[in-house]
Amino acid sequence: CSKHIMQVIYENHEKWLNGRLKGIGGSDASAVVGYNPYKSNVDLWEEKTGIKQPEDISNRDYVKYGHDAEPLLVKLFALDYPQYQVSYNDNFRVNYNDDYNFLFCTRDCDLVDKATGIKGALEIKTTELLNSMQKEKWNDQIPTNYYCQVLQYFITDKELQFVWVKAQIKSDFGDGKIVLKTKHYYFTREQCQEDIEWLTNQEIAFWDKYVQKGVRPNRLLPNI
Repeated sequence: CSKHIMQVIYENHEKWLNGRLKGIGGSDASAVVGYNPYKSNVDLWEEKTGIKQPEDISNRDYVKYGHDAEPLLVKLFALDYPQYQVSYNDNFRVNYNDDYNFLFCTRDCDLVDKATGIKGALEIKTTELLNSMQKEKWNDQIPTNYYCQVLQYFITDKELQFVWVKAQIKSDFGDGKIVLKTKHYYFTREQCQEDIEWLTNQEIAFWDKYVQKGVRPNRLLPNI
């Protein structure tokens, strides 16, 4: 791996989970700034300070579905976008910010543009729409909590220049007809630069002022 990138490959799922407690990961980032619909900044602080254990959701049906569908959706992306060399991260390989080793993420896939050698990444999402409000969040954009995850990809690898999100969006209306839509979203470091800097500063402040000092933060009202 490049000298600019700090990576750790954990031996198994349990060690990967333990490693996650020592910093802010991709799925944590949105909770820091009040954009996570499932977890507040106070919930996250309680997890990182050891007051409570993170909930284990690995046995939930939607998580199992996403886990099993992921490698298949990666293969479809590789077929649809042959201009990229696609490397699936099927182990517990974690990227850390080389200035702040408490900022990290586990990428789904590494991409390399075959023509230019430019580095990118791919994030796979599977979701089921339960109402029209959820549908609206995927119209020409991705939900903000997932956008924070994209920003974390950039935050933890300075060489990364673009991120694709491939989303499989399922609607099941209970009439035996399942409707699947696949959408692709493209982000560049350049277009996200202001947001990258903003989120980095928010995460550093959260870790230094609250987690490290054991000071409970004020609860952010969800900006959802």
